[in-house]
Amino acid sequence: MLMSTTDSVAGREIEATLGLVKGNSVQSRNVGRDIVAGLRNIVGGEMKEYAEMLVRSREIATKEMEEEALKLGADAIVGVRFTTSSVMDGTSEVLAYGTAVKLK
Repeated sequence: MLMSTTDSVAGREIEATLGLVKGNSVQSRNVGRDIVAGLRNIVGGEMKEYAEMLVRSREIATKEMEEEALKLGADAIVGVRFTTSSVMDGTSEVLAYGTAVKLK
């Protein structure tokens, strides 16, 4: 599946717009990760535990978006965007969305 943050795919013509596709992932922190991150917060440094959690969330959201596009018969997803939000204390959501298209 081709994915692009632009509204087109270089060198290809869009034959049909199939609609909005999206995927999301909500992850929560856990006690072990919080303890390690808390110690890093005191001494400084990258919070790898949370970065890894968000990478996994993006991967899950992207996969769900791709699966939705495949069900529509899409060849590509254009205008891909990611957003994050806090659902409740200790959880975060990653939403991936874009427009599923059929290419010539």
